[in-house]
Amino acid sequence: MAERQTNGRKNDPQRTQEDILDVATEEFSTHGLAGARVDQIAERTRTSKRMIYYYFGSKEALYLAVLERSYRKIRTLEADLELANLPPEQALRTLIATTFDHDEANPDFVRLVSIENIHHAAHMMRSEAIRDLNVSVIQMIEAIIERGLADGTFRRKADPIDIHMLISAFCFFRVSNRYTFGTIFRRDLSEPQTIERHRTMIADAVVSYLKCKGTGEAARP
Repeated sequence: MAERQTNGRKNDPQRTQEDILDVATEEFSTHGLAGARVDQIAERTRTSKRMIYYYFGSKEALYLAVLERSYRKIRTLEADLELANLPPEQALRTLIATTFDHDEANPDFVRLVSIENIHHAAHMMRSEAIRDLNVSVIQMIEAIIERGLADGTFRRKADPIDIHMLISAFCFFRVSNRYTFGTIFRRDLSEPQTIERHRTMIADAVVSYLKCKGTGEAARP
């Protein structure tokens, strides 16, 4: 018979860790690293602080695991798109729409990244996994740009990190500044028509940028 925990559930270490990470994501994104309480995470997952520390080592290590899983989620979504099979412009628009929809659906991710920026990425610097995970999106954008230059879709040989920043900045800002921006300008950024307009706008902006010749660059046919 499978070993059971005191709460009556079957002992499933992988499921338990996922449950802990789910609740910890909400706890850290709501209260930050300093304000989050491991006791609260343990209570909500029907585990114990001892078990959490057994799996993750410390509160800071749990916070870093949450960050790593959050980045892994978006990078996995991107990898599943199979963009190499799409024409360059369609591939880029698909990637942008995926980033836009991910940030819209995952405000916890946006808050976590904002919190880590407050800490000057001090915890993220300790994670080789996060650095390795985020190489893929730059390589993906670079490949799309190169294919677009080769077939004449694009005319600007842009830095893929700049393009990633442009996409991320717009998608991220909509979520991170939703309440302040909405209050100042009395505009609800969660309205379906606004969401659709903004999703199209960022894709049009990036594609138009790549289709224009850059200053000082030789014109491409």
